[in-house]
Amino acid sequence: MIDQGKKNILGVWVNAVDYEAAVDKIITAARDRRPMGISALAVHGVMTGALDAIHRYRLNHLELVLPDGQPVRWALNWLHGTGLPDRVCGPDTMIKVCERAALEGLPIYFYGSRQSVIDNLSKNLCDRFPKLIIAGSQPSRFRQVSPEEKQEIITQIRESGAAITFVGLGCPRQEVWAYEYCQELAMPVFAVGAAFDFHAGNLPKAPEFLASIGMEWFFRLMQEPRRLWKRYVFLNPLYLWMFTLQWLRLADYDPQEAIPPAQEMRYG
Repeated sequence: MIDQGKKNILGVWVNAVDYEAAVDKIITAARDRRPMGISALAVHGVMTGALDAIHRYRLNHLELVLPDGQPVRWALNWLHGTGLPDRVCGPDTMIKVCERAALEGLPIYFYGSRQSVIDNLSKNLCDRFPKLIIAGSQPSRFRQVSPEEKQEIITQIRESGAAITFVGLGCPRQEVWAYEYCQELAMPVFAVGAAFDFHAGNLPKAPEFLASIGMEWFFRLMQEPRRLWKRYVFLNPLYLWMFTLQWLRLADYDPQEAIPPAQEMRYG
């Protein structure tokens, strides 16, 4: 098990952990009914914080930020000598958490995406883990919600008896949701993004050999070029440039240089 704490990548705190440590942290918090905001950040996720001081504050106040994507793992190893043997992929972590939750009788909850995706996701996970307890689900409302609606969402999740909530709203909305909801829910809130579509069978995952050489982004770009081209064409080179400046100690990206949100976004 590897757990070396949080490390600075472009001003964003990322946990230098492996799968075993990440899953153990999440399951322990679920058992203890302890709030824990969680996300798995690839390059795009890190850059949302690097370029936005308010969102950086949110990310840096999540309890667990996983190094999703080889370029993030490489940054941890090159900048901080962590020696991580592999990335900690969000969709794979979700599967490992569901496996442990099934074994330990910890109910889970899904928030986000569309009802059809949630239905397929639930069926596939229950087929894979027959003892998995799905306490409930809510599809995304695809808009900002009122304070009253937010409390309705929180009440419904609490009353379901869930011990873990998985959130699939896309980056960065899901990280905002985890930041704004996890304390009141008092449980792990795991922002998993495309994992809903992957495990529902709607989107294919990149072949492992592409993921291992840091080219998963290219596979996803080929799958959804219209939606993702700006993300990868602009942010990937900028990430490399900013990382190089940090590696050469020509730039100091201070995680403390972040701005608390003046108001909630309340994505639903």
